[in-house]
Amino acid sequence: MSGFGAFIASPWGSALAIAGMMLVTFLCRIAGVVLMNHVRITPRIERGLRALPGSIILATILPVALDAGWPALVALGAAVTVMAATRIDVLSLAAGLGTLSVIRALL
Repeated sequence: MSGFGAFIASPWGSALAIAGMMLVTFLCRIAGVVLMNHVRITPRIERGLRALPGSIILATILPVALDAGWPALVALGAAVTVMAATRIDVLSLAAGLGTLSVIRALL
């Protein structure tokens, strides 16, 4: 194994990879702050920013729920309904997990 390959395979290579990922993550976060300092926040942009966390969560969870079948979709519907009605995260989570548990117990 060459000198560079041996370095990458050593514990120092792992530490270098972790430090690189940390730097890239930090730069991505700072870039958002720097860029948003130059954007005028209009009511339209504010609405979009308020909707962003829900959109990200839905984009993450929906493919998993579709792969898991109709019980997961029913549980997701229950969680969304409770969240829309109460705006309490933990209650929504409990409703979704409880619905999924009951459906799976009955099947």
